Amino acid sequence: MSQTRYAQLDAWIDAHFDEQVTFLQELVRVPTDTPPGNNAPHAERTAELLHAFGYAAEKYAVPSDEVKAYGLESITNLIVRRKFADGGKTIALNAHGDVVPPGDGWTHKPYGGEIDNGAMYGRATAVSKSDFSTFTFATRALESLGLPLKGGVELHFTYDEEFGGEKGPGWLLSQGLTRPDLMIAAGFSYQVVTAHNGCLQMEVTVHGEMAHAAIPDSGTDALQGTVHILNALHALNADYLNTTSKVEGITHPYLNVGQISGGTNTNVVPGKVVFKLDRRMIPEENPVDVEASIRQTIEDTAASFNPPRGGKQLKVGIKRLLLAKSMVPLAGNKPLVDAIQKHGGELFGKPIPAVGTPLYTDVRLYVERGIPGVIYGAGPRTVRESNAKRNDEHVMLEDVRRATKVVARTLLDLLG
Repeated sequence: MSQTRYAQLDAWIDAHFDEQVTFLQELVRVPTDTPPGNNAPHAERTAELLHAFGYAAEKYAVPSDEVKAYGLESITNLIVRRKFADGGKTIALNAHGDVVPPGDGWTHKPYGGEIDNGAMYGRATAVSKSDFSTFTFATRALESLGLPLKGGVELHFTYDEEFGGEKGPGWLLSQGLTRPDLMIAAGFSYQVVTAHNGCLQMEVTVHGEMAHAAIPDSGTDALQGTVHILNALHALNADYLNTTSKVEGITHPYLNVGQISGGTNTNVVPGKVVFKLDRRMIPEENPVDVEASIRQTIEDTAASFNPPRGGKQLKVGIKRLLLAKSMVPLAGNKPLVDAIQKHGGELFGKPIPAVGTPLYTDVRLYVERGIPGVIYGAGPRTVRESNAKRNDEHVMLEDVRRATKVVARTLLDLLG
């Protein structure tokens, strides 16, 4: 493709960048805290904004009973289809609008979309409402050329990444509503991701026996039993250091316990404690084996806990909450990787490596169905730099601008 065409794309994006920034601000200003997960209003607002560009967003509301059984309130996923001539590939561009709640410690309004020193602040500015804008404006730039393109672009704006994606892209794919040939998912600008970790999340309920705090030996302390189990689980992290991945950017498995609740009052020996764990799996691991091992550790440790004389033995209930498989590279992703590396290197002035990431994403849901995909979009070098899932999440606007150009050029290479 000629440099003239790339320059035309770049110029269109520069000329419309203020409009793109405003679009992103409008997206950030509609909260999508998940939980509780009432995300249909954001989809409606997104569809309104897209309509102003002449884009008709197909709205696919996941049935209410399914959403509520899933633990959320509402999900409406969007597809925008931009079809060109026959004979080419359909490329899906996927970003998710659901986000974790903002939490405390912000110096900018979590839903303000405020701009400070070249950065936009707000929850989801980096992950991944920024790529609602990147993908939309890259597609608009591509169409502005008026060239005889082949294939098509689909914008997939979904609302279930934080809960695993099964009611987001997974639902769209399983319902037969889309079947692209290639896909790019929201990511960061300085690397193209071709593999990622898997994730197992489990809820563990530890049952003891309540008792008066003045006579603790008359019961079985579920919290002490939980501590016994947690110590065994956390000790596994030392062993995981010896299980390393061959994928650049991914190191080793690890386990985290992120939520604990239990007890009834300060003067009562706890009879029940519930905790939730997150086990990240490297691509080389078998998820079935990982889950079996975790369950065995919990059950064996609970059985080894010594209750007071006459007290009841601990009982544990284990429920799987999420099993997200690892993303592994498919051979067909090479055209995407090559184009992103070529244009990213030129526009960012440095090589764009193809690496793995310890995160887990919705891309796996496409890859599991044989659809080659990569992760690329607007953002810094690392999640930590963006403050994603922390206070003062932000994205540098210049990264948004340049990433939009990279995606637009990539689309032109593959569809032109």
